[in-house]
Amino acid sequence: MKQLDLVNQCPDMRDGLQARVHDPLLLLARQWQTGEFKADDAGSPVGAYLSVENTAVSRYRLGVVATNPARDYLKDKLPLETLVERESIVPAAGKHLRTAVQSGQHFVRLLNGAGLARYVPALLNAFKLQPPTPTERASLDNDTLSYLGVMATRVIDGIALYNKLVPGRQSSGQIVLPTDAPFNTVVAADQPAMIGVVSNLLTWHETLFSQPSGNESAWIKERMEYTFAVSGATTKGELALNAPEYHDGTLDWFSFDVDTTQTLGAGVQAASTSSTFLPSPVTFRGMPSNRFWELEDGSVNFANIEAAPRDLARALLVTFALEFGNDWFLVPVETPVGSLSAIRALVVTNTFGEKLLLRHTTAVDGATPAWRMFGLSSSQGSDAATAAKFTDVFFLPPVLGPNLEADPVEDVLLLRDEMASMAWAVERTVESPGGRRLDRYENTVQKPQPAATGATATGSQPGALKRFVYRMGTSVPDYWIPFLPVQTGSAVQLRRGSLPGIQPGSMIQPLGRLLVPGQDLFLRDEEVPREGARVTRSYQHARWSDGSTHVWVGRRKEPGRGEGSSGLRFDILDSHS
Repeated sequence: MKQLDLVNQCPDMRDGLQARVHDPLLLLARQWQTGEFKADDAGSPVGAYLSVENTAVSRYRLGVVATNPARDYLKDKLPLETLVERESIVPAAGKHLRTAVQSGQHFVRLLNGAGLARYVPALLNAFKLQPPTPTERASLDNDTLSYLGVMATRVIDGIALYNKLVPGRQSSGQIVLPTDAPFNTVVAADQPAMIGVVSNLLTWHETLFSQPSGNESAWIKERMEYTFAVSGATTKGELALNAPEYHDGTLDWFSFDVDTTQTLGAGVQAASTSSTFLPSPVTFRGMPSNRFWELEDGSVNFANIEAAPRDLARALLVTFALEFGNDWFLVPVETPVGSLSAIRALVVTNTFGEKLLLRHTTAVDGATPAWRMFGLSSSQGSDAATAAKFTDVFFLPPVLGPNLEADPVEDVLLLRDEMASMAWAVERTVESPGGRRLDRYENTVQKPQPAATGATATGSQPGALKRFVYRMGTSVPDYWIPFLPVQTGSAVQLRRGSLPGIQPGSMIQPLGRLLVPGQDLFLRDEEVPREGARVTRSYQHARWSDGSTHVWVGRRKEPGRGEGSSGLRFDILDSHS
């Protein structure tokens, strides 16, 4: 066989730059041997017609089906994270002194701005922030006591004032002032200005934080996570999407499953849009250049990508970039936020003048193709035939991007204690009545600890130097809340218990809102794994698409730090020299 000489012997660079092929038959033979002639004629797309059906999400339900009713959803006013997570800032049983003080101070500013400052002393006398009672003083932390020492009797309690004024708001929005003191001293000429101040205070108080209007909640306390559903009515019927396990603060299309067992009552609001445009080739850094003498971007080195035999994602990426990267074209589809979209027709015109109708992958490979992306899965218990109608639907949820999150005002660590055959909820941080973060460990250390009690027995031998102290049980910090396994039907759950307090007959209760003080709390056994779990409450701040800002309190659950030991033991006999 004759050896092919690829060295350019011509001293003139023009012949080399022309890249002449001196033996075209050899090149054609090599193309035939490598199978390059086994191909179909395919033209490049030069035009496309697209028809898309969009349906807005119009209904939502918080919690499980039997808990709360379905309601209308206005996607333009509230993102889903805010709608689902928000809760009342002021606890149902307790105080939030900082909100009370801020609201009262704002009311005074409104009065001064409206020229009604002369009514401030009477209102302060009627709604002044009360100092703590002796019982409250014994239970409050030092920071809250210091805060009350400055603010008590000096400012208006805005929460008490709000509760007094809100019943006077009519269904039409008109404000009626209370008829008792001190509002009965407002003269007739000042009543319109006072009504305006009261209306501004109610609006400010209700819009400062995003809070639910009723008692509906998406929080499932036995699972320590949120559950909710949304729906929209397409031309194929109502599509209900359920988010069964939302706990990490991140929502996207993959957080939802098609749930055919739910009906939220969405009305048909489908709208079709069509457009004609030129498809554009997909480009990316480092892709093969389509010019003969052009060098690819040296900052991207696909040859340096290492892929294990089972690392299919990297192998697919390299194969796409090096072999098929220039065969893809981009067809832009504008989809409204918070909509269910389905492509009804995509007609592509190529360079040969052919018009090709491109069908959805499920129309070719069936309802369960071997590979798909951005497709909605079906929830457990859903009817497969009904869910198959929505395999071509893409959901763009009305969710937030990056937002600001403060340090947790409440932090609870759930952990297993195998030595004690139980679980514990450690309240590391709670929100104090003053609205500040309260470290439970530091607060416990600052409190005076009671002296240990027990029966003392002297050694039996004469002249013994050791003494033995019998204790019924060791002590545990008051921020360690026990959870005991109980059998409920065929399942095992963890029920929150209580340890005896310092005072006779008293029981230690949690201080935070995550552990629901004053009510029974059952946790599913699988929600406290061996690695534990961490549940937090924190303030969130985000800006929505219309420019509005929203501040609310949301909850998060994440993996814990492993097992722990409280040191709890019973029937202990300690020896002391």
